[in-house]
Amino acid sequence: MFSEKLNIEIAHDTIIRSLRKFFAGCGISKAIVGLSGGIDSAVVAALAAEALGKENLHGFMMPSEFSTLHSIQDAVDLADNLGLEYNVIPIGKIYNKFMKELQPVFGLDNQWNVAEENLQARIRGTLLMAYSNKFNALVLNTSNKSELSVGYGTLYGDLAGALMVIADIYKTEVYELAEYINRERQIIPRSTITKAPSAELREGQKDSDSLPDYSLLDYILYSLNEGEKSYGTLLSEGVDKSILDKVMDLVGKAHFKLMQIPPIIKVSSKPLADKSKWIC
Repeated sequence: MFSEKLNIEIAHDTIIRSLRKFFAGCGISKAIVGLSGGIDSAVVAALAAEALGKENLHGFMMPSEFSTLHSIQDAVDLADNLGLEYNVIPIGKIYNKFMKELQPVFGLDNQWNVAEENLQARIRGTLLMAYSNKFNALVLNTSNKSELSVGYGTLYGDLAGALMVIADIYKTEVYELAEYINRERQIIPRSTITKAPSAELREGQKDSDSLPDYSLLDYILYSLNEGEKSYGTLLSEGVDKSILDKVMDLVGKAHFKLMQIPPIIKVSSKPLADKSKWIC
């Protein structure tokens, strides 16, 4: 799919080396990661456990009413496979308290939208940062390059953290990295790899509700970024105009978020952030 295919083994080793370098430079040994049961947090946790040692990584599982039982079980299985200590902190009561206090602002006839979804992500970010401050442990961000490119993330929520571990890796490459991590034994549960990706911020939510299939999205994003192809070239290659227009619109609207992201580990030829935010 990509003209310059990412070498997964080299990317893996680069991330491990960069994690160790970053933490050594900060003079901090411990990290915390939110474990959702999804592929991104699983890959980040596995990489961090290898780089820093399982004794230096803590997991937070923060289920809401929209978290599926299989996702919670996947997160538990991952932590067990890695030998991680973890806490489970349901966010339902916290979220309901926020919504009660916001009722005079939102009104009695409030209609659910992205505000309620983002509030859940920001509650989780706050809990992660509370642990970070209390125990001097850096928060590891779990966003990937595909999501960042189109703004599929919540500022001060799931975009928070001290370091973005896989932010220079497209979603389809994250799956390849998961398989590489599992090359000798199953660390990342098979169901985490095979299930449809979802932020689980509303009932029945799937990433495909908001985004094209990741194989197509990544092709478009790679072509625009690393490939430096034009809109017209992609149309001539047969990319559907409505899909391309949607992706271009999302990319344009994502710029203000990219200006506020934490530093990222560089593994590709063209990371999304400027050089001041690269960790090599």
